[in-house]
Amino acid sequence: MPLLSVLPKLRAMTTALITHPDCLNHLTPEGHPERVDRLHAIAAALQDFNLLRLEAPMGEDAHILRTHPQTHIDRVKSAGVGPLDADTHMSEGSLTAAYRGVGAVVKAVDMVMGGEVSNTFCAIRPPGHHAERETPMGFCLFGNVTIAAKHALEVYGLSRVAIMDFDVHHGNGTQDLVWEDARILFASTHQMPLYPGSGAASETGAHGNVLNCPLGPETDGASFRKVMKDQVLPAIDAFAPELVLISAGFDAHMNDPLSNLNWVEDDFACATHQLCDLADKHCEGRVVSTLEGGYDLAGLAASCSAHVKVLMERGK
Repeated sequence: MPLLSVLPKLRAMTTALITHPDCLNHLTPEGHPERVDRLHAIAAALQDFNLLRLEAPMGEDAHILRTHPQTHIDRVKSAGVGPLDADTHMSEGSLTAAYRGVGAVVKAVDMVMGGEVSNTFCAIRPPGHHAERETPMGFCLFGNVTIAAKHALEVYGLSRVAIMDFDVHHGNGTQDLVWEDARILFASTHQMPLYPGSGAASETGAHGNVLNCPLGPETDGASFRKVMKDQVLPAIDAFAPELVLISAGFDAHMNDPLSNLNWVEDDFACATHQLCDLADKHCEGRVVSTLEGGYDLAGLAASCSAHVKVLMERGK
């Protein structure tokens, strides 16, 4: 079920859903967890939601170049069809899908900064938070959430943007891309040990702008909420961001096949409420959320639904 066909476009909504059918044309090998069905599951879960539904424009090299060098863009463009590594694959539609993802996050920032909507959710694939400065990896080609942050900083003159990543895998790419940039706070909760192996608490960024909160296998939602309350939220509050970005991975769900955490939908909803609280306090409720992981289709659909419901409730 295409995400953009489930409801006619409506105006004057507080939450926008940005996606594109091209994101369905990024094809991965049989049995690969990052598959087209993920977006179909989200489409079904959100079909009755009263959202402003928009097609993502094509991103531009100029957007990507704020985050990745030309050599990285050239590598992705020239890769052809096949594997970039054991996990990351290119099909004929992958490049266009990736550029739609870039366009989605840029459009999302434009909309919240322009006051058109309070917040947005970008239902895009391939995901982005594992793509390092010059290395596509972990299913990811471009660092979508960091591209959004850099766009906000450079185009709108912001001084502080916060990124919260609750994907079960550490966003090594995001960390790599923001390490030297004091204007961006990157906070992450993630299972450790687990792919990609980074994200120790001792990794704090060149300016103390990285907060890693590794969680052991079998950590439950109550423990996640405590880490949010004790570590993540105080750090973001002290940073006083002018925009809050969320790397919304739902693979910490108890049924996800790639992890060993035991969260449920209410845990994602709680974190979303808490981040919206800080956005209300510091930046007029401006939140941009973008899809990362989540590989159990039922868990992904339910968790994504809970996340977007909160965005809609908190929009104003």
